[in-house]
Amino acid sequence: MTSLEKPDLGTSTVRWRWPSIHPEGYKFAGIAAIVSLLFFIFVAEWLGWIGVAITVWILAFFRDPVRTTPRDPKMIVAPADGLVTMIATMPPPRELVGEGALAPEPVTRVSIFMSVFDVHINRSPIAGTISRVIYISGKFLSADLDKASEENERQHILVEGKDGMRIGFTQIAGLVARRIVPFVKPGDIIAAGQRVGLIRFGSRVDVYLPTGTGAQVLLGQRTIAGETVLAVTGRDERIDGIAQ
Repeated sequence: MTSLEKPDLGTSTVRWRWPSIHPEGYKFAGIAAIVSLLFFIFVAEWLGWIGVAITVWILAFFRDPVRTTPRDPKMIVAPADGLVTMIATMPPPRELVGEGALAPEPVTRVSIFMSVFDVHINRSPIAGTISRVIYISGKFLSADLDKASEENERQHILVEGKDGMRIGFTQIAGLVARRIVPFVKPGDIIAAGQRVGLIRFGSRVDVYLPTGTGAQVLLGQRTIAGETVLAVTGRDERIDGIAQ
């Protein structure tokens, strides 16, 4: 039985469970909880309840659910939860181009926008070795603008698989996002779907697919980090869909 086949009866069920909270969120939730308590004691009860709601929202924002990633070296999985807002053909950013990196020729770029309600833990699209992590300070334009990929604060990550395939993707800060938190560094060996970082409070991730590989998702589709298959290496057929 391969890893993609359905397991035998008796082991084919999974029990739902509350997602864990990433440690990065506890300090923000703690601050919100303290402010809420002060509101209850010294200001007004209704302000305290607003603070409680904000505290709960912060904990939800930093949720870190378990994801099940398909184990197929040809599959490229989504690095982010969110909405596919752009599928375009364009050159990779210069920080991801060069010897031992991506070629300068245009490739398919898939942009995934994460709202403040999405999970913000980002994951690796493929298994391999982290060969580049490049942080660039910049502006905080709305992350759904195309120019945000060139002007906003961002972090480029390049992963090289055992077969030599290279995937570059960029974490882009947005209007509300003010911090990109990396979990990896150059030289780290990671699995497909493994956590590589997070962006706080609304942002975008751009993925640059290999030459000759097209997107297997549609504009307006929602992706799940580590689970949704963005593309299959070497497959460039256009797929159709309908919003309904």
